[in-house]
Amino acid sequence: MILQALCQYYERKATDPQNALAPEGFEQKEIPFVIVLDSNGSVLEIEDTREGEGKKRRARSFLVPQGVKKTSGVAANVLWDAAEYALGVDTRGKPDRVQQQHDAFRFRIQNELSAVREDAGIRALVRCLDTLDLALLERFPAWEEIKATNPVVTFRLVDDLELICQRPAVVKELSSATTASVSASICLISGEMDATERLHSSIKGVWGAQTAGANIVSFNLPAFNSWGKEQGDNAPVGKKAAFAYTTALNHLLRKDSRQRMQVGDASTVFWSEKSSEMENQFSLFFQDSPKDDPDSGTEAVRNLFSSVGNGAYTGPDGNLRFYILGLAPNAARIAVRFWHVATVAEVAEQVIRYFDELDIAGREKYGWPSLFRLLVNTALQEKADNIPPNLAGDTMRAILEDRPFPAMLLQAAIRRCRASQSVNYYRAALIKAVLNRSIRKHQSNEKELTVALDTTNPNPGYRLGRLFAVLEKIQEEANPGLNATIRDRFYGAASATPVTVFANLLKLKNHHLAKLDKPGRKTNFEKLIGEIMAGLNGFPAHLPLPEQGFFAIGYYHQRQDFYTRKTESAQGE
Repeated sequence: MILQALCQYYERKATDPQNALAPEGFEQKEIPFVIVLDSNGSVLEIEDTREGEGKKRRARSFLVPQGVKKTSGVAANVLWDAAEYALGVDTRGKPDRVQQQHDAFRFRIQNELSAVREDAGIRALVRCLDTLDLALLERFPAWEEIKATNPVVTFRLVDDLELICQRPAVVKELSSATTASVSASICLISGEMDATERLHSSIKGVWGAQTAGANIVSFNLPAFNSWGKEQGDNAPVGKKAAFAYTTALNHLLRKDSRQRMQVGDASTVFWSEKSSEMENQFSLFFQDSPKDDPDSGTEAVRNLFSSVGNGAYTGPDGNLRFYILGLAPNAARIAVRFWHVATVAEVAEQVIRYFDELDIAGREKYGWPSLFRLLVNTALQEKADNIPPNLAGDTMRAILEDRPFPAMLLQAAIRRCRASQSVNYYRAALIKAVLNRSIRKHQSNEKELTVALDTTNPNPGYRLGRLFAVLEKIQEEANPGLNATIRDRFYGAASATPVTVFANLLKLKNHHLAKLDKPGRKTNFEKLIGEIMAGLNGFPAHLPLPEQGFFAIGYYHQRQDFYTRKTESAQGE
């Protein structure tokens, strides 16, 4: 199903005049240096195609013949390759191996392009390679970098705009060679007869995988083989289908792709069966907004909510199938972390529900939280590397399939609240979403948490959290400029074992109230404490994990209420 959907995406993009993918037998490749030749094969220039500054410099992408799968052996590409292959320059002190590589590069030109050897570009390149003197290249500024880094290079005639590998006669010859294979078996993806692809092209761009790429389909050990078959014969995928799905996936995973995002350790790509607005907006719902457009995420969520009324995601495009694929590194292979298929309308509905559950006081200041920011706030030291490997994928799956959030998510959020002795906006939003979804999915009699303070919520944990916030506020007003409050010492104990701390805190409260200069303020605090404690039946010895979540939200809501309702009457006379 996954590979079939990717093949369909390739077919769709292959006919797109603006964003057409590479045709069969070719690929888009970033090539930093182009060797410019005259008709006699003399090197006139080494063109640097990179743009930008410093480490952000990026090479221009060219359409070139599809590269071979690189292994520990010698395997050359056609008309482009690393400098060791293409020019025979020794960059690592292995002259014998470099000679083998360069010979392999020249052999492919002579063997596969013999029918077009009289083409001006091929003739000039062959003459260049026959007479090339590397010492003469020292005069070019880029040569020192080429010798030091062994970059990918290719060739162009001085009077041409296209590369030699892009000349019409060369493209025609390479294309005919690609389609000349004899049908061998039924392709498992297309169901048509086609020659079986023995080694599938590598998938590049998956975070954490090998830089040279990894595979979804591979049989690299005898244990994976059956019935004496080797490599791709164990799961026959035709050459056309193998090229289509690998090209489509590499296109989705490219650096500047707007159809990919990082969800924990899962590189996530998404697409629809036809062009849709969801393709352009989906990543904005879950990842941080770019620095040059910080409001893009908030605007995307706002448009999503308004789509309920204007039908943006429920009109003609609403019935389009939408695909979401999460990939994670696994040695030389790629593991499928999650795979979700739904209509555009169904995806929009689930995302709207997710953001509705996240909505909590403080959103006007902080904006809609990205999934990455939420997960980071549950990780040790708030570092992305410390997010548990499966947590992001399980959370994403819960969002898309309207399932309860993983139990680990609530545990991690509460653990970080206790470790940091605080409840910030991101953890509060996440805890609220987890608890409300649990209540809804399990049809519990528990009252759902609201966006802001709910004085009628009877949950003991929620009321204890409110009480703790009130006691902290009294301490702050009684001691202006206090560096540390009861939260910094007692939050963990108060949220887990209330009976051990609240009796002492209530005694301490009387001392703090005595310091307040405004009688009206003192009266307001006493009334508030009375209202909260009226709904409590003593202090529990222990609060279970969900109740600790309610404690965190009660504390957060009450603190937010203090800062959003500062009126003269609230301050007292």
